[in-house]
Amino acid sequence: MFGSTDEAAKWSDHLRAASSAAYLGTMLATPSGDSTSTWLENKAKGYLVGMAAWTATSVTTSTLKKTAGRERPDGSDTESFPSGHVSRSAVFTRLASRNLDFLDLGPRTHQALDIGLDTLTIGTAWARIEAGAHFPSDTLFSMALGNFCAELFNDAFLDPNHEGRVAVAVEPTAHGATIEWRITF
Repeated sequence: MFGSTDEAAKWSDHLRAASSAAYLGTMLATPSGDSTSTWLENKAKGYLVGMAAWTATSVTTSTLKKTAGRERPDGSDTESFPSGHVSRSAVFTRLASRNLDFLDLGPRTHQALDIGLDTLTIGTAWARIEAGAHFPSDTLFSMALGNFCAELFNDAFLDPNHEGRVAVAVEPTAHGATIEWRITF
């Protein structure tokens, strides 16, 4: 589809970057309050939640790469599973899709934008496979991982239907701190 392994590798970078841009664009476009201070506070909260979802995805991806030690199809190293490109694309496009729910869009426009977001992640996955960097199973797992982290963080911290059902507490200890996260459902 991309013509060569080098072109596929370049496109996987471009599509991953477009996924990040889609998240930032939709995050900025969501309604966030009438006053400047409320708008800034809500944008900061939304951005922090998105970065937390991305960080959880990134840390999980890195840990699994080191633990699994799966050789790439091209034999270049043993970091095939999972795909960092795809997990990053998936977390950002899923967050962007959730942001679309808060925009005043018609159903067809919303659906078309969702298809476009899915295409970014699927295109990233295919480009990584065509570049010889990953097996299909690496990219499928990465899509699931990115979607899971996006949904978890979005629902826990931004979904108005879950307000009051999530609690986070930080307690200092002798050797650092303990973080407790409770979700009531």
